[in-house]
Amino acid sequence: MPKSRTRKKADFTPPPEKKATNIDLRGGGRRWVAPLMLAMFGIGLAWIVVFYVTNNSLPVESLGNWNIVVGFGFIATGFVVSTQWK
Repeated sequence: MPKSRTRKKADFTPPPEKKATNIDLRGGGRRWVAPLMLAMFGIGLAWIVVFYVTNNSLPVESLGNWNIVVGFGFIATGFVVSTQWK
């Protein structure tokens, strides 16, 4: 029976070195995102708390229970703004 050829292993070549990437932590051009996001969260929370504490007479009495929706709208806007944060 004929003898099979032996396969030559390729010599080990180390992978090329990766260059270190510099990460810019200064915030770039979107410095407005975090303050606006926190402001929207705060306004929404304050709107709902004021509505409950004043026994449904403030912030806008004519809206009635829709004041809760307005407060959650501010909070939702804060979440939408947070998607722009880098």
